[in-house]
Amino acid sequence: MTSALSPSVATLTADPHPSLARIRDAGPIGRVESIGGWMVVGHALAVQVMRDAVTFTVDDPRFTTGRVVGPSMLSTDGPEHARHRQPFLAPFTPRSSRAYFEDFVARESTRLLSLTAPTGSAEFRTALAAPLATACMQSALGLERIPVAELLGWYGDIVQAVADITAGAALPASGPAAYASLGAAVQSTIAEGKGFLREIACAAGDLSMAELLSNTAVLLFGGIETTEGMVSNLLLHLLSDADVMQSVRADPAQLDAVIEESLRLEPAAAVIDRYATADVSLGGVHMRRGDLVVVSLAGANRDPAVFADPDRFDPHRPNLGRQLSFAQGPHVCLGLHLARLQARRAALDVLALPGVALDVDRTTPPSGLVFRKPSAVWATWSV
Repeated sequence: MTSALSPSVATLTADPHPSLARIRDAGPIGRVESIGGWMVVGHALAVQVMRDAVTFTVDDPRFTTGRVVGPSMLSTDGPEHARHRQPFLAPFTPRSSRAYFEDFVARESTRLLSLTAPTGSAEFRTALAAPLATACMQSALGLERIPVAELLGWYGDIVQAVADITAGAALPASGPAAYASLGAAVQSTIAEGKGFLREIACAAGDLSMAELLSNTAVLLFGGIETTEGMVSNLLLHLLSDADVMQSVRADPAQLDAVIEESLRLEPAAAVIDRYATADVSLGGVHMRRGDLVVVSLAGANRDPAVFADPDRFDPHRPNLGRQLSFAQGPHVCLGLHLARLQARRAALDVLALPGVALDVDRTTPPSGLVFRKPSAVWATWSV
């Protein structure tokens, strides 16, 4: 049985925010038995943990993504982390993201919406957010020859495997099978010298092929899952607020703040895992070496000590730059510039649909233990 201060996995999956607030009222960190570890919900403490990879590491055999794809930039720290991550940095700088992707994102977003525009109705998660994120990663990784449905199938199986492990279930066979199929496709792409993988492979130094594959899988995994969630959450928040929609139409520059506030209110990646490397006191509690420390980005982003009236959607907050949805420290999201680029273009194209409005009856709220997004964002418009 769980208590109010130790919510169940089902509660954290459906709507974690009331439970996270109760934990935070008792302190910036609390024990959550349903996940078998400590949960950090305070903003300052979350930043401290994410920046201190010596005391709070991802390099542990229990780390969920590592159990599916093997060692990568996501599951290593220190010099080993730098060795994995460094070859992948250059293609995802702000300048490279704009140069390589800006026109592509514009064309693809326009194309996807043109498929549904004549109907006057669409579910934007599956019609826009997911295929746009997938197309970008296909282009970056040179995987255009893989049918979208097949690629999404692999990705879905890998995501589900990570989610199952996080929830305490056994690793499903579908996860490693999907990773093996993806690995074969990526290895072929590297051999052919396509996409960013050509540049990355040349800069990879002593990374083995297996390590290149695991890092590419992490990149694909993050590039689709979290961007799809980010765009879906943004469209839900934007279409739910007529005043914000009107303001952005009048001044598109305001959309940047809307994107940041959407990220704050509902991060696509709600939690990240760390493991204590020694006995340590943190936020008034004593934890032992090896303890699981889950940083709740969702909880930290609603810390009232940083964000006033934290449950309210308010793009006019003066400190939106302090939201933590892309993490901080050595594991800050590699594709954050590309994700923002996609979110901005998708939102502007949706707002251009005449009379576009949220179909409340068919739209669902965000859900998910690790990755949070609405399963459906329906909208209608004039044709």
